[in-house]
Amino acid sequence: MKRYLIFGLIGPFVGGLLMLLVATYQSGYWDQTSFAEVGKFLLGFVKSLQYNYLFGIVPALMVGSIDDILYHVKRIGPGLRVVLVGLVGFGAALLYSSRGPGSGWLPYLSYGLVGFVPAVLSSWLAHKYADEPQPAAKA
Repeated sequence: MKRYLIFGLIGPFVGGLLMLLVATYQSGYWDQTSFAEVGKFLLGFVKSLQYNYLFGIVPALMVGSIDDILYHVKRIGPGLRVVLVGLVGFGAALLYSSRGPGSGWLPYLSYGLVGFVPAVLSSWLAHKYADEPQPAAKA
């Protein structure tokens, strides 16, 4: 249960922040930046936080369920599980997004990272705080 709580809290927050960062970068918002512009960006993030959770909770919990399934596969260690969950998050973000107005590999990479980073961070935190310690093997 802790695993799903971690994914449900961390995923939409970090994913929404990265999504807003990618969208503002692709629109040219960061070309001439001042502290006032950074304040507007953070204010926009705080105002959109409720929508990040509204639209991001289901994908985050789906990725969390994949992490839970991979946790129960004994041959997959925590490091490989974090990478696999990150790749699933990358692919899910590409399917979930419209990739914006750009062309080339940069929109694919940036929107893929919107799913990759929260998935990896949540999976690592779930490994650190939600996994039960494994019993020692008998000699």
